[in-house]
Amino acid sequence: MADRPVPIVEKRLMDVKLGELSRWITGRDFTPNGILASLRRGHNRYYNKYINVRRGGIGGVAMMLAGYVLISYIWEYDHLKHQRWRKYH
Repeated sequence: MADRPVPIVEKRLMDVKLGELSRWITGRDFTPNGILASLRRGHNRYYNKYINVRRGGIGGVAMMLAGYVLISYIWEYDHLKHQRWRKYH
């Protein structure tokens, strides 16, 4: 079964082709309530994608540990660089 065509007004910006852009912009709601609703939708989409995720697992801990190792290496690089050129201890 083929999907039914979606009206241009209901498409997301990333799904709109360049020729349809002017019709898509004119179909937007630029009233204060429309702008506020679009900001709410954007905030909810961001919150659900990045903040409200399932917690736990080894991935987050491993990423934090890798970040700590990288940052500590960057902080100590000057000291390590000078040790590399020493011939005698």
